[in-house]
Amino acid sequence: MASETRYCINTDVRFAPLELVDVHALAAACQQQWFNQTLCRVNDSVVRLGVLHGEFHWHKHDQEDEFFYVVEGRFLIDLHDRRVELLPGQGFLVPRGVMHCTRAPERTVVLMIEAATVTPTGD
Repeated sequence: MASETRYCINTDVRFAPLELVDVHALAAACQQQWFNQTLCRVNDSVVRLGVLHGEFHWHKHDQEDEFFYVVEGRFLIDLHDRRVELLPGQGFLVPRGVMHCTRAPERTVVLMIEAATVTPTGD
C-alpha cells in the first residue's frame, strides 16, 4: 500500500510563538490521505501534525528520536521484532537509528515531536 500512498509533507513552520494552534480544526480541514505539517518550533525541535490513512515506508532517522502521540484513530508502528498499536491518548518514542514503518488502518490524527533537523521520510 505504501507505493499507492501519496505523501503530502510540509516542513515549513505554520505557527509562530504566541499563536493559537487548533489541532482539531486543522485535522478536520485536511483532505489528503497522508498529510504532515510542521506546526511550530520548540527550541531545537518541531511539533508536526499528521493526518494519516495508509502505510508509510520503512525508514529510520540516524541522528534523531521521533515521538508519536495519537489524538484520534489508531496508529501502528512496525519494528523489526514487534508491532506497537497506539490509541487516542497514547504515545511512543522511536529512538534514533531504529528502522520502523508506520501505518494508520483508519483515518488517524497524530502529533509528532522530533528534532528540527529530521528528514520526515528518513535517512
